Amino acid sequence: MYRIFRGIPVRALAVLGICAAFFAGTAAGASFYISPSGDDAWSGTRAEVSASDGPFRTIERAQRAVRELNASGKAAPVTVYLRGGVYEISKPVVFTPEDSGTEKTPVTWRAYRNEKPVVSGGRKVTGFAKGENGVWTVAIPEVKSGEWRFRQLFVNGKRAVRARIPNAGEFFQADGSITMDDRARLRYRNDDIRPEWAARSDVEVIALQSWAEFRMLIRSVEADSSIAVLSHKCAPSNREKDARYWVENVPEALDAPGEFFLDRTSGVLSYIPRPGEDMENAEVVAPVLDELVRFEGDSGSGSRVSRISLQGIAFEHSDWTLPEHGYVDVQAAYDIPGVIRGDFAEDIVLEDCAIRHHGKYGVEFARGCRDIRIVGCEISDMGAGGVKIGEPRVRRDDPDKTFGNTVSDCHIHHIGEVYPAACGIIIFQSGKNRIAHNHIHDTYYTGISNGWTWGYGPTNAGENVIEYNHVHHIGRGMLSDMGGNYNLGVQPGTVIRNNLFHDITSHGYGGWGIYTDEGSSHILIENNLVYRTKSGGFHQHYGRMNTVRNNIFAYSLIGQVIRTRMEPHLSFTFERNIVYWIEGPLLGSNWSDDRYRLDSNLYWNPGLPADSVRFASWTFSDWRARGQDIHSRIADPRFVNPEKGDFTLRPGSPAFAMGFKPIDLRDVGPRKRK
Repeated sequence: MYRIFRGIPVRALAVLGICAAFFAGTAAGASFYISPSGDDAWSGTRAEVSASDGPFRTIERAQRAVRELNASGKAAPVTVYLRGGVYEISKPVVFTPEDSGTEKTPVTWRAYRNEKPVVSGGRKVTGFAKGENGVWTVAIPEVKSGEWRFRQLFVNGKRAVRARIPNAGEFFQADGSITMDDRARLRYRNDDIRPEWAARSDVEVIALQSWAEFRMLIRSVEADSSIAVLSHKCAPSNREKDARYWVENVPEALDAPGEFFLDRTSGVLSYIPRPGEDMENAEVVAPVLDELVRFEGDSGSGSRVSRISLQGIAFEHSDWTLPEHGYVDVQAAYDIPGVIRGDFAEDIVLEDCAIRHHGKYGVEFARGCRDIRIVGCEISDMGAGGVKIGEPRVRRDDPDKTFGNTVSDCHIHHIGEVYPAACGIIIFQSGKNRIAHNHIHDTYYTGISNGWTWGYGPTNAGENVIEYNHVHHIGRGMLSDMGGNYNLGVQPGTVIRNNLFHDITSHGYGGWGIYTDEGSSHILIENNLVYRTKSGGFHQHYGRMNTVRNNIFAYSLIGQVIRTRMEPHLSFTFERNIVYWIEGPLLGSNWSDDRYRLDSNLYWNPGLPADSVRFASWTFSDWRARGQDIHSRIADPRFVNPEKGDFTLRPGSPAFAMGFKPIDLRDVGPRKRK
C-alpha cells in the first residue's frame, strides 16, 4: 500500500520528480550521481551533498532511477556519475534489457571527473593481533559459522599467497605419471605429502600437466606405497610424466612473508606480513563475491541488453570457487567465467576501466554478443585470464552467435595466479573480431588465442583481425605447448599482422611465437616481429593454405621455423621473411614431403658459414633442387642492433632486394588515451 497525497501515490510522486529532473536537463540528457557519502533517499540529481539533497549512495538505487526513466519514455541520453571512493556490493550488478539505452539515448555509467570510483566485491578485514613467529591472526565469526569462505586475500593492494608447500617458485615432483583412475593416484617422493592432510578434507594438490593444470583435493594417503589418492580423474589429453606440483591450504605451509591461511573450522585468518607491512594500519580485503557485473539479455524473447557504457571505473576483489571434486583444466582455463560477463548483449562498452585482484577471468562476452568494445582497460592480478570472446560451442542460429567485437588499447598482465593455463585474450567460436593495440605480458600460458575447433570441422571463427599488439614474457617456463599467438581451425579472412612477440618461454616443448595448431587454415600472417622464443618463431602443427610473409623471426633456441605434420595438401606459403638465428636448426621437425612453398626469404646465422646452413637435411643447393627457396638468399640482413631488440634494417640491406617491406612498429601497443 502506498500513502496517498492529493490522490497521487507518494511513490509515483518520487518517479515524477526524477522524470521532472530529467526533462528539465539540457539536450545532452539526464544525469544522476552516486557517492559513498550519499543517501538513497535523496534525488541523486546533485553531485554535491547539501543540507537536504545530494547523490544516491548505492549503484542499486541509481539503477532503479535509470529504469524508471526508461519506463517513462525518456528521449535523451542518461549518465550516471560515480564519485570517488569504494562501493562495496553484496551481490552482482545485473544489467537487463530494462537498463538498456538506445542508439540515440545511450546509458553511461562513468567516473566523476578526475575521481576514482572502485566497485568492490570484497570486505575489509580488521582486528589483527600479533602472535608467535611473526604471525598475525584475526577471528572471523562468519567464517566459523560457514557463512563466508574466501580463497584469496589482498593486503595493501597486493595479492597474498595462499599457504603452500613448497613455497612460491618451487615445486614437488611426482614419481612417474599420475594415473587415469576415476580418483587419480599420485605417487609422491620422500615425505612430500603427509597422511594427516587427507583428514582435513580441504587440502589441494595443484599439478601442471603439459599445457594445463588440475586442482584436486587429497582424499586419502597410502603411506606405505607413497600414493596420494585425489578427488577426480585427470584429463586424458595432456598428461605429463614426473609432473611438477605443489600443495595448498595446509597450516604447516604458513612459513613465508606474504602467506595466509584460513582455518574454516575455527574461523581464524592467519597472515605473515611482508617487510614494511604494518598490520595495525594495513588495508586487508577478502572477497565475498565471485562475480561483479553481468549483462543479461533475454534468450527467450531475443531482447538484448544494449547500449550501456562503463567508463573509468575500477572493479576489484572477487573470488574463485572449487567444485567438490576439484577442477581439471582441458586447455586455457576455458570454462572459468569472467567477473564481468555478458550473454545476449549488444553495443556494450567497457572503457578506461581497471579490472584487478580477481580469482577468474576479467571480462567475458559469451553467447549472442556483438559490437562489444573493451577499450583502454587494464586487467591485472587475475586468477585466470584477461578477456574471453564467444563460447566453446558452435552456434547454428544467428541470434546465438557472437561476432564483431573489439578489444583494443588494453593492458593485460600478471594473470593465471590460480589457473596458470589462462590466456591474455581468447576468442572461442566467434568471428569478425578485432584484437588490436593491446599490451599483454607476464602470463603462464598463451598471450592471444584464436579459435576453438581442433581440425577441419565446423567453426564460427574466421575473419578475426589480430594486429598491433605487443605480447611478451609469455609462458615464463610454467607450461608447455603454448605461444605468443595460438590458433585453431579453418579461419578464412583471419589476419595476424603488425604484432610484436618476444620472450616466450615454455617449460618443456612448445614455446612458439606464432602457432598455427590443429586445422589452422587460410590465415594470413604478415609484418610481425618475433624474437627470443624457445621452440620456434613460427610453428604449424597442421593446417592448409596459410600464408606467412614479410615477417622477421629471430633468436629462437630450438629451431626457427617448425612444421609438424605431413598432409596431402599445401601446408603454407612462406615468403619474403627474414630468419635470423644463432642456435638450433633453421627448419625443425618434419619437412620430408614437398607440401609447402618457401621462396624469396633471407636467412642468416652470423656464426655459421653460408655453405654450412642446412634446410632440414638438405644443403641449400639440394633444397633449391627440390623447388624451394629458388629466389631466397643466405646473407646478413644488416639489422641495427638485434641483440637489443632493434631489427631496423640499415640502408643497403639485401632484404630490400628480396621484396621485404620494413615493418613499422611505432604504433604497436596501446595508443595514448585522451
